Amino acid sequence: MCTSNFIPIYSPKQVRLPTALALGSFDGLHAGHRRVINSITNDEIGIPTVVTFWPHPREVLYEESRLRIDLPSEKAYLLHPLKVKQLVLIPFTKNLSNLRATEFIEDMLIRTLKAKKIAIGANFRFGRNREGDASLLKEIASKANIEVCIIPILKDEKGRMSSSRIRLALTNGDLNNAKKLMGRPYCLQGKVVKGKSLGTSIGWPTANLEVDGRKFLPAIGVYSAWTWIKNEKERFPSVMNLGPQPTVDPKSPSALEVHLLDQNIDLKDKELIVEPVKRLRSQERFNSLEELSNQISLDALSAKQSLIID
Repeated sequence: MCTSNFIPIYSPKQVRLPTALALGSFDGLHAGHRRVINSITNDEIGIPTVVTFWPHPREVLYEESRLRIDLPSEKAYLLHPLKVKQLVLIPFTKNLSNLRATEFIEDMLIRTLKAKKIAIGANFRFGRNREGDASLLKEIASKANIEVCIIPILKDEKGRMSSSRIRLALTNGDLNNAKKLMGRPYCLQGKVVKGKSLGTSIGWPTANLEVDGRKFLPAIGVYSAWTWIKNEKERFPSVMNLGPQPTVDPKSPSALEVHLLDQNIDLKDKELIVEPVKRLRSQERFNSLEELSNQISLDALSAKQSLIID
């Protein structure tokens, strides 16, 4: 988690050529996504490349807020062990959305990215009005002698593997289910910024994290968690609080705070990576700071038990 092994992130004009590319959103990078990606990393026909869009098309077309389970920088870390060599972010604009599917294949995938092999999931759609599909891609790519891999949709006993199922698990605070769906723990990261030091005043100092506003966060509440200082190997058992502060400052906006258990480390201006493990409780409003401090003591004990800390 605290490794510095990242693949480079490029624009289409910066990419190393030719490519063997996997095309899709790949948000959450679940087992179905990894099957698509694995199909372009096992030969030397081109540089193994993941190609996706940024920002999300619905943000541009419908002005919808579309938070990501994995931000591009996080995806660059997650793709490294999959033998991917580069991540390409295609800037999604209204002009791009007006491209016919045939134009997108010919202009972007063939001419710009010099694709020698293309892999997509069977349900992937692209081009104006989502007119492009697997059969069209195969038809056009075959004329340019480009191999196309269409990967069937992966299902389990509960249905189709999807990013939506991961989001639902996170929305419910079910980190264990999210971990099963992704095949890895959910994590977030942020820079420690100055807070009001209210935690320190009641004996529970916290690191206030500034998290990218495009990151999909789990349900509001109190969690046990593991915390790393970015690029360092040691992890620390922690209590994470996500949401407003109903006792100390009811009018304050939502915040993300982490308390490292049994540690006294100066975290000022540090980048932290946090893996919430278990939702311990929802947020509550207490009648006094003393009651809040007593509850945090219980939260710390529960966190240690859930993290199996003596």
